[in-house]
Amino acid sequence: MPINSNGAVSSLATSIGEIPPDAIVFGHSEVMQALRQRMDKVASANVPVLIQGESGTGKDIIARMVHGLSPWRTGPYVKVNCPAIPGTLLESELFGYEKGAFTGAYGSKPGRVEMAHRGTLFLDEISELDLALQSKLLQLLQDGQFCRIGAQEDKKVEVRVVCATNRRLEEEIETGTFRQDLYYRINVVNLHMPPLRDRRGDIPDLVEYFLEYYNRKYNCRARMLSGELMNSLQKYRWPGNIRELENLIKRYVILGNEDVISGDLVSHEQEFFNPEINFEVPISLKKITRQATRELERKIILKVLQHHHWNRKQAARTLNISYRALLYKIRDAGLPANRTVRRRPDAVPGSEELAA
Repeated sequence: MPINSNGAVSSLATSIGEIPPDAIVFGHSEVMQALRQRMDKVASANVPVLIQGESGTGKDIIARMVHGLSPWRTGPYVKVNCPAIPGTLLESELFGYEKGAFTGAYGSKPGRVEMAHRGTLFLDEISELDLALQSKLLQLLQDGQFCRIGAQEDKKVEVRVVCATNRRLEEEIETGTFRQDLYYRINVVNLHMPPLRDRRGDIPDLVEYFLEYYNRKYNCRARMLSGELMNSLQKYRWPGNIRELENLIKRYVILGNEDVISGDLVSHEQEFFNPEINFEVPISLKKITRQATRELERKIILKVLQHHHWNRKQAARTLNISYRALLYKIRDAGLPANRTVRRRPDAVPGSEELAA
């Protein structure tokens, strides 16, 4: 069950979906603990909040927690997924319309902004708003007023606006696709969600949480992952972040085979030569090259193992290295051992093969 010291997040979960426990959301990394402290401070203040981070890092969860910790937690929480609504319909979805405003408007309809009165309006992927809608949103943030489509008078609302984006809005401003004045309005407080690769130490707890959650949801009994596979998860780059990890564990729970995970780690990894480079510190060409070489070797070994159905002796022959050398490289690369006893179709009854 969701937990929080003051119970606000727990009560919120029953109405808008389960929120993981604080220990799972924030983990142990310093960057997430700093984000938690910043979120706690801003939650009680009625100021706009901008949540930035890559897709799948949990921006929606943080937005719901901001609402659940605020004085307006008893009010509505209204989410608008901006990319999911066609641009021609988004204005009417946000601000509503009056009867006869356009063809098919047979009656008046309130928009999401009105629905969020005395609550929180969460605009997910706000960078997808066109410039005309950005102007109307700017008016809402400036004076709390907006106008329905086809209406003659403005309406007044009290609403907390929380926005999220996976883009750098500063770059969108330079290209002319995002208003600078709106950026300053929504960016009163900024919460940056780090990618999962920057908080690898939290992966075991996340895996355990998702495993327990989906075992319960699907009435399954999938076992905890092996130490070798867990080590492999912690070395993976996670381009899809926590959402990718969650979907991976969900498939594992349903199918009950670690091959599902080890296979996806290869098929979903980025291109071989795409190393991370931190330009804020001195760059070591030798170190980066060594890391890229090890990563390439790891991927080749894993693909060969999968081709031979994890028969390590056959894989060693294919790679033209000794069996002992292959075992060392498997351990060094953190590849899953996948020690599943299988019987080959052509095997003599009673004989078994121990897969790698």
